[in-house]
Amino acid sequence: MQELGVQDTLGILRQPWVRPARTSAGLGWKGLYLSTQAERPYRNAFDGARSHLLILHLDGPVTVRRGRRGLTDTRRVPPGGLFLHPAGTALDVELADQLRTVHVYLAEKTLQQALGESDRTVRLAEEFGVTDPLLEQTVLALDSVVRDPQPCSRTYADQLALTIAAQLAWRHSDRHRAPAATARPAGLTDRQFTVVRELMDARLSDPLPLEELAAAVGLSVSQFARAFKARTGQPPHRYLMRLRVEQAARLLRTSVLPIAQIAACCGFSHQEHLTRVLRAQLGSTPAELRQRG
Repeated sequence: MQELGVQDTLGILRQPWVRPARTSAGLGWKGLYLSTQAERPYRNAFDGARSHLLILHLDGPVTVRRGRRGLTDTRRVPPGGLFLHPAGTALDVELADQLRTVHVYLAEKTLQQALGESDRTVRLAEEFGVTDPLLEQTVLALDSVVRDPQPCSRTYADQLALTIAAQLAWRHSDRHRAPAATARPAGLTDRQFTVVRELMDARLSDPLPLEELAAAVGLSVSQFARAFKARTGQPPHRYLMRLRVEQAARLLRTSVLPIAQIAACCGFSHQEHLTRVLRAQLGSTPAELRQRG
């Protein structure tokens, strides 16, 4: 998959009434594009795009009208409300009020990847005004990564994208159904876990996409995420952050390397980032850990 960009969207983000605040452009996210912006009232028609569109309303309530080749449905969408539009579908839309939004554009392959299936198109529903607390919180978390991107946040962003895609595919598509009782997913084998752990250790200072970790053990991204958590009890991004924190603490106690250099070689963007994480996870600053020895 390639990184999505504004050229893969419906065209809304190119309109003069949209004032972007930040986007995921240049972050290397494959199969997903995020943009946060302020929108002024408008009415327009758009052709279908190659990507699916999820919009989270940050303000409200606002009046929205939508349809295909004509406005046929009107809703008052509250803060936290969602607007969902499937790929390849024309859209007529009217926004009656000013609004701040987060747009998430997803490639079809991203949805298939979340389901662990590559042989069936996932048809998303045309919805607006609905709420989904899991989607809302996950989109906000992904936006926070765009707001303050860090080299070590790539795995976390991939995990969030996988969660969004999976929730859309299972709860807002033609696959919608009550969850069936399933057996607990099998964890990574000893060999697979060794391969993943060695890769994480070797790449502590670099962004490490979930796709790369999954490929190393011959699994899809969704299969890998489930198997890794079944093995370790943690999602990959959290486990990787723990390794980075442990290595940073070890170097602070046993070496005379500058703190800024330790931050860089452990995958933190700068010394202040390392300080924030250590204070949150260990209750100590780098200087305090170094003094304790």
